[in-house]
Amino acid sequence: MLSFLTSLNQILNAGNTITAFSLLLYGLTFNLKSRVARALALLFSCVTMVYFGDVLVSTSYGAGEVVVMLKLQWVGISFVPAAFLHLSDTILEATGRPSRGRRRFAVGLSYALGGITLMLVAFTDLVAIDPVLTTNAAYLSPGPLFWVFTLFYLFDVTFAGLNFMRAYRRSLTSSSRRRIVYLMIGSLGPIFGSFPFLMPAGPVVSEESILFWSIVVIINAIASIQMVQMSYAVAYFGSAAPDRVVKSRLFQWILRGPVVASTVLAVLIIVDRVEDLLGIEGNYVVSFSMVAFLLLLQYVITLIRPPLERWLFLGRDREDILRLQLLEERLLTSGDLRQFFEAILNAACDIISARSGFLAIVGENGLELEVAVGTDDPLRDRRELPPLLITNNLKTFEHLGPIFEWDIYWLIPLRMSEDENVVGIIGLAARSELPDFTEEEDDRLSMLMQRASIALADRLLQREVFDSVDRLMPRVDVIQRIRASASYADADALSRSMESLSSEEDFVSLVRDALGHYWGGPRLSESPLLELRVVREEENGENSSRVNALRAILRRAIERTRPDGDRKLTPEWMLYNILEMKFLQGMKVREVAMRLAMSEADLYRKQRVAIEAVAQAIAEMERQVVNDRKDL
Repeated sequence: MLSFLTSLNQILNAGNTITAFSLLLYGLTFNLKSRVARALALLFSCVTMVYFGDVLVSTSYGAGEVVVMLKLQWVGISFVPAAFLHLSDTILEATGRPSRGRRRFAVGLSYALGGITLMLVAFTDLVAIDPVLTTNAAYLSPGPLFWVFTLFYLFDVTFAGLNFMRAYRRSLTSSSRRRIVYLMIGSLGPIFGSFPFLMPAGPVVSEESILFWSIVVIINAIASIQMVQMSYAVAYFGSAAPDRVVKSRLFQWILRGPVVASTVLAVLIIVDRVEDLLGIEGNYVVSFSMVAFLLLLQYVITLIRPPLERWLFLGRDREDILRLQLLEERLLTSGDLRQFFEAILNAACDIISARSGFLAIVGENGLELEVAVGTDDPLRDRRELPPLLITNNLKTFEHLGPIFEWDIYWLIPLRMSEDENVVGIIGLAARSELPDFTEEEDDRLSMLMQRASIALADRLLQREVFDSVDRLMPRVDVIQRIRASASYADADALSRSMESLSSEEDFVSLVRDALGHYWGGPRLSESPLLELRVVREEENGENSSRVNALRAILRRAIERTRPDGDRKLTPEWMLYNILEMKFLQGMKVREVAMRLAMSEADLYRKQRVAIEAVAQAIAEMERQVVNDRKDL
């Protein structure tokens, strides 16, 4: 029984190491911009070192190696209380209560004391001395300053608990309060599991080994669940993604990471012990078992994840999300349509034995070539496709209708119905002076044209959907950010003006979108920048519309990047020239690159810097307007 418990504890320690490290990577991957997530990552890095130290101690040989691993474990133990206090400080700050200096000083002092503790453990016997090696456990004896470290540990944990309670009282919504409760409860296992209880209690618990190791196994099992609980609570801080996206992302990460890795590791340990009991030599059973379980787990996760996510996370939004997922799966992309049109053209050319053909779509500026097949290029030796209005109708067929002539091609118009306008044209290389389709060719070509028309109609409808999404996304993004902020911050987050965007990382993206549609488009007319106070001031002044006011502010911000003196093509004028040529004049990227004698890749890099300068100028203008109003 004792051997079973120690083996199980070894598996749990390895699993907790994997879980802590995996959740550390999750925070650094998806939520690195949040101070709360960075603080949790620091805590998880310390917890990882603690559990990893337990794993190294259980697999070490010789007293000297065990002592090194026990002291290495203190790299995590020394900084756990400071990291926990740091996490509580960031949580309280996220609820709208920034530090006035005292909390920040306490956090810095805690990290300093943690560093001193680590140095004392590594080079002196003041905190830990004389390793004790037993059959089932190894630990260091407490030194004279160990109890000082214990008081320091308890002080930081208590201080952090008070910060969590203050953050709970300041939270506005029931969901934010519930998540802070999750965070407080979830922190108990990793925090107290990281404390070296064996140092003071080792001589006593060694007499009750089964009871002690049973308690340790339970604590380690709960600690793994509680670390996931902490990550779940922190994942919402600073994230503008909807709750269902955060849950789904974390759920997938845990399934693909800690669950798979911990299970495979447990299988490795169990199979290795079984091999020893059965006297089987060689590692082929272990290797086969690892690979088999790895593939089996991936297979099971692939099957159960979608229904589990729908059941656990969608709730009342299930129908809306399923509709969007269906759209994503059935969406006809540009590549899909080109493949379909190529198949249509190849089939049409085979029917009439034409050597080439093309399909053009009616766009804003006339016909736009979409697909061409065969040996002839329809744009070779020609500057443009045929005009939409063609009067030389050569012949009319029963199903295809009128066929027109252009150059060496017979043109077949594509309509969504007989009475609607032309949405596209298919050109087939003429095989004779006049179209001479047989009745069978007429029927077969008519069927192909109907299918091409349906595909074009779907393409036009999808364009309308995408245009609506482009107009919707900026406002949705702002609403999601305000919703995320208002869950934990003060109530002013719901009524705060758009000047708060000046400190957000996506402000540059909004400015880039508005500049891209400077002369008209949804990213200008529907931009959240229209809510800036400087824009509203401009609207009340010289401009009669909010869009024109935003356009004027963008132009003014561009002018702020203009150096003094006459315009030149020198490096100091580079940013202004890019902005003026690309956005104000509307020149193409290739034209601007040629004018400025640079590569397109270099132009894109310089353009990014120029847009950031414009965003900074608008932010300064916004702050100036806000400060002027405060002075009134």
